[in-house]
Amino acid sequence: MNAESPHILPDRPQIRQLDEAAVNRIAAGEVVERPASAVKELVENALDAGARRIEVAYADGGKTLIRVTDDGCGMTAGDLPLALSRHATSKIDGSDLLNIRSFGFRGEALPSLGAVGRLKITSRAAGHDAAEIAVSGGRMEPVRPAALTRGTVVELRDLFYATPARLKFLRSDRAEAQAIRDVVQRLAMAEPYVTFTLSDVSGGGEGRVLLRADGEQGELFDALGARLRRVLGAEFADNALPIDAEREGIRLTGFAALPTYSRGAAVEQFLFVNGRPVRDKLLIGALRAAYMDVLSRDRHPAAVLNLVCDPERVDVNVHPAKAEVRFREPGVARGLIVSGLRHALAEAGHRASSTVAGMTLGAMRPEPAAPRIYQMDRPSQTALRASYAAQAPLTPELAEATARYEPAPVIEEAPEDHPLGAARAQVHENYIIAQTATGMVIVDQHAAHERLVYERLKRQRDATGVAAQALLIPEIVDLSESDAQLLLDHAEALKALGLTLEPFGGGAIAVRETPALLGEVNAAALLRDILDELHDLGSSQKLLSKIDAVLSRMACHGSIRSGRRMRSEEMNALLREMEATPMSGQCNHGRPTYVELKLSDIERLFGRT
Repeated sequence: MNAESPHILPDRPQIRQLDEAAVNRIAAGEVVERPASAVKELVENALDAGARRIEVAYADGGKTLIRVTDDGCGMTAGDLPLALSRHATSKIDGSDLLNIRSFGFRGEALPSLGAVGRLKITSRAAGHDAAEIAVSGGRMEPVRPAALTRGTVVELRDLFYATPARLKFLRSDRAEAQAIRDVVQRLAMAEPYVTFTLSDVSGGGEGRVLLRADGEQGELFDALGARLRRVLGAEFADNALPIDAEREGIRLTGFAALPTYSRGAAVEQFLFVNGRPVRDKLLIGALRAAYMDVLSRDRHPAAVLNLVCDPERVDVNVHPAKAEVRFREPGVARGLIVSGLRHALAEAGHRASSTVAGMTLGAMRPEPAAPRIYQMDRPSQTALRASYAAQAPLTPELAEATARYEPAPVIEEAPEDHPLGAARAQVHENYIIAQTATGMVIVDQHAAHERLVYERLKRQRDATGVAAQALLIPEIVDLSESDAQLLLDHAEALKALGLTLEPFGGGAIAVRETPALLGEVNAAALLRDILDELHDLGSSQKLLSKIDAVLSRMACHGSIRSGRRMRSEEMNALLREMEATPMSGQCNHGRPTYVELKLSDIERLFGRT
């Protein structure tokens, strides 16, 4: 190449000290990515101030106005200039950066916002007069007296006006508004005892209230459940299981939805660490692993989970935005999520989500193509003929037949007292119709038996272990020394699943045995898949998932086939086994194994209510 490198300068570069305004604008690029980032920082400041009521208002997707009002402890006139100085904070004293118990602690948010927008803070602390301060593009104005009853009002106008290039990277007003709503919803879920209000004041006036979540009362799960019902909706709350598990000093609380309430994207996964909303690969991977056995790959679980531990066991100072965390014992945190969720799903037994019945009823109500025409408005020819016949004189033969007619006796038979009821019929040699005390159940016999056989095979696997087949000639896989050591560190766990590894010098690994269930295995490809998961998540479920996939196929081929007639006792035996088997409410691919229809729903279909 003849062209000179752009990184090689003709003269020696000179080191300069950046001024305070430039430093704040650079910091703002890390802390304030978009209007939602500003809302997050300001609401977290309000929560750290002990606020019990927080009101958020924005205009034009937060580009022209963001206003956060709280009833927290407030600040004095002397605090305001210091609050706008970099690395000034009341949350920590700087002596211990591991024991962090507040949302904020870096002291960067307010000066960063003041560097890229027009910021005004009005505040009043108990026993002091209210005061306000303004800063625009990094230029601070003197403190002035103000009128305020209590708490703090932070008003940010014209975000990024001082850095116009950043404005070009913002999305539409609607997209930015949705991001703001997502941030407020996450923080509202983290603090169920605090009242949150979100309003869009575009165009002036009081605006339109988009979200109002009053502070809840009662115990943690009651308060959180009520808050999730308000924020995420009744469907999630009705189909979510309470989660409360603990391991080695880390506690997992929250709610996780049934597998049959899965989503097409990861839009209802909310993870918190000590109440702080985070997006962490380790936790997301653990959530996915917990549902691995009950969801297909194109479906995503829904959950709101909070890991609570000693602050010294987790580092929240990984990134200025504080959305990433690093655990001192990542394996413990991951294992707690997987085991806690799987235990809760197993405890749910045969339960399936209520939305299954709703979708079934919806499928029975096709939208009419034209305005409805009642029979009395335009009777059909068949109805006309029946009407004429009914009005015709009664012939002697018909009179004699009518006199002989006796209605068939009605047999009163109460359904058995079981959750899935008593089998009454089989239709199309695939669906079992059962009567319950409050309605009816329709069971897919193949899907249900497939899950039952699958769970039986897994119990056998856990009891006797995974059989291994010794390779006649060990397969040698060349890896880097670090990758080889990483696999050998997990050799014991892999051996329990039938995969035996031994060091072969340098970065080479000798594969001595492979799981018998997998048959012929491409050992090199399998090891690299396991390595990818180990690098990404710190642990690997790849081998176990492959074994479970084989067991799932075995269960599919060994289960009751569609088209087979079943006797009444066989159908009832299947129902009883479903009630006793964990996770029998969905098949191996996450689809429901049965649909329950309440009698009131059925009556509504026929217009009887």
